[in-house]
Amino acid sequence: MAQEEGGSLPEVRARVGTAHGIPDLAQKLHFYDRWAPDYDQDVAALQYRAPHLAVDCLTQALPGLPHSALILDVACGTGLVAAELRARGFHQLHGVDGSPGMLEQARAPGLYQHLSLCTLGQEPLPSPEGTFDAVLIVGALSDGQVPCNAIPELLRVTKPGGLVCLTTRTNSSNLQYKEALEATLDRLEQAGAWERLVACWLPPSWRWYPASLPRMASSPALSTCTENGR
Repeated sequence: MAQEEGGSLPEVRARVGTAHGIPDLAQKLHFYDRWAPDYDQDVAALQYRAPHLAVDCLTQALPGLPHSALILDVACGTGLVAAELRARGFHQLHGVDGSPGMLEQARAPGLYQHLSLCTLGQEPLPSPEGTFDAVLIVGALSDGQVPCNAIPELLRVTKPGGLVCLTTRTNSSNLQYKEALEATLDRLEQAGAWERLVACWLPPSWRWYPASLPRMASSPALSTCTENGR
């Protein structure tokens, strides 16, 4: 699947649309394995800002988070979130992803202290209860990816008083998932499991992807930080 340097933007858009349109999990993970060597180049062409914005949200929600905080990056992909965290001085980073190919790319720069193969929603996270000061999941909470019923698993591995930061898309193809996700978050908050601290919306002039992207049309995106109330 290697893309020649300077590959066309429509090809990159189509590739992202294909990834989100694969219903079978095994086929989807295989697609990500093959895409992994070109992934960073492709999302850079699409001006993908979610990792930067999620880390902004995290640091705004808890500005006193020490650089020694233990942070889990769920569905870490090639490590774009880790690069943002490292740039802010955080260095105790663990990552999990369901794609061996993505993990191979994430391992190369040495940004993570530990990486594990794990498909959230199909299996529990490979960490004991209350392990992490902060947990992030960026770019994986959408239709056909990580199910909403996996959210409590993020909470399980977060320390009491820790932070969970997540992103989702608000374009029309993801509205049903977004409504289900918000309902899940509301139920957890009403149960006293956590408290929503920050909800950041991208201004209309900011875009994750250029217009006309199949299945991921340009739209505002939601980034939320919640505090574990256990």
